[in-house]
Amino acid sequence: MSQEFAAKLQQVATDIEALRQAVGQRIVGQRSVVDGLITCLVSGGHGLFVGVPGLAKTLLVSSVAEGSGLSFSRVQFTPDLMPADILGSEVLEEERSSGMRSFRFIKGPVFAQMLLADEINRTPPKTQAALLQAMQEGRVSIAGKEHDLGRPFHVFATQNPIEQEGTYPLPEAQLDRFLMQLEVNYPSEAEERQIAALSEADLAAPIGAVWSPDRLLEMQAMVEEIAVDETLLAAAVRLVRSSRPGPDAPSLVREYLRWGAGPRASRFLVRAARARAMMAGRPAADMNDLRAVVPAVLGHRLIVNFKGESEGLTGAVLAERLLG
Repeated sequence: MSQEFAAKLQQVATDIEALRQAVGQRIVGQRSVVDGLITCLVSGGHGLFVGVPGLAKTLLVSSVAEGSGLSFSRVQFTPDLMPADILGSEVLEEERSSGMRSFRFIKGPVFAQMLLADEINRTPPKTQAALLQAMQEGRVSIAGKEHDLGRPFHVFATQNPIEQEGTYPLPEAQLDRFLMQLEVNYPSEAEERQIAALSEADLAAPIGAVWSPDRLLEMQAMVEEIAVDETLLAAAVRLVRSSRPGPDAPSLVREYLRWGAGPRASRFLVRAARARAMMAGRPAADMNDLRAVVPAVLGHRLIVNFKGESEGLTGAVLAERLLG
């Protein structure tokens, strides 16, 4: 490793810690969730947050956007939300002087560097699918024209796990677009006392940008330079392939899984492991990095069957068991 690259890695670690500190001005605890979000961000991926209301999921995403210097947009997903409400639409305008009429495209909230899709499972599949092309390709097609969303572009969505009435579960194809699914849990008693002591002024105070969008793009490019040996690559691929039900699958998979992870999961596992190593200032990813990202990267890609659901198992739990 050259001294120049070592210096770059050290600067990355410094910048990551600066963002943690900035977000910590508003968010109490939740270190693993914050690190998961930042890992997802520097990996160039999208993230899904699952947790009950009141756990500051929306505040966390908006705070990271503010600390990263990214333009931020929020959409509250509802049953009557239409694709045009997210993507934008063309309107017919008439020029007063000439009487000429023409269409003008009005951009929707998706044209932001970070989009928060709040309670994404509350809107019908037609509107959920409107995000598919944006998340995968970084552009949208409207009225036969393609519009580039630019870079960086990230979608972070929230989902409430306890309310089922009036919700539309995300299809597997859209779940697969999310690099990570992060579980947001209740804070400890000490952390909850700190949260209760926060004033509205504390929550509203600006935290200031510690990065810029260009700096984020530099870090995303650096992820590719983090070394990964053949042992780690083989382990990631073997783990993903073992999650697919079949005659040669582990008994755990045959008993509890209806569907396993696809090839995209192997690539995302390796990229997330690289990002985690880079965030710590290390030039190479190791097996500890892979183990750390497995539940978040694989959990939502493992579709549990009826028996697994009846026993209270989740994809993340089964991913950890497969890893063991």
